[in-house]
Amino acid sequence: MPAFIHDDPPILICADLQVEYLTPGRRHVILDGDAAIMSCLELLALWRSNLWPVMHLKRIAQAAWFNPASRLTDWIAEARPRPGEMTFEHPLPSAYSSSRFVDYMSNIRSTRCILVGLSLDETILATAVEGFHRSHRYEVIDDAVACRQPVTGDAAAYRLAVVNVIANFATIHPSAELIRTSGAIAV
Repeated sequence: MPAFIHDDPPILICADLQVEYLTPGRRHVILDGDAAIMSCLELLALWRSNLWPVMHLKRIAQAAWFNPASRLTDWIAEARPRPGEMTFEHPLPSAYSSSRFVDYMSNIRSTRCILVGLSLDETILATAVEGFHRSHRYEVIDDAVACRQPVTGDAAAYRLAVVNVIANFATIHPSAELIRTSGAIAV
């Protein structure tokens, strides 16, 4: 994954870092997302300190969950978008369900997109698959993503299965590798 000095910095896409995922009793609650959130925040800090492009995805829907009128769709405080950072609301799992996101992605030249966040089995999976079919390059940071608990079965096996499916459509990297190679990226 070495970047060359003439490459544009990759876009960090923070997927669905929302209160909904941390609220016990909610349908999409993620019980063991602390480590993933810490990795997301570390990468977000790196991108912000280098003034590299950051994009935030926010899941909304007109239903009992991800209701845009609810405070549960609010950003996790530490990951709240800052001025100058792009935000896109998407009603379906794929970020491409946002027409603004589609317009933006179709108007940028070939660039790497780094996906992190709390919806591995929904937004990250759907966006990586759809992006692949649109010839967009995605990289998923394995330790900076988390997913909800399966209804039955082993949570770790479920997560691994989802990551293995995503690996057919995106490159999978650990955050340490991305952080180690980030010094080679220049704006």
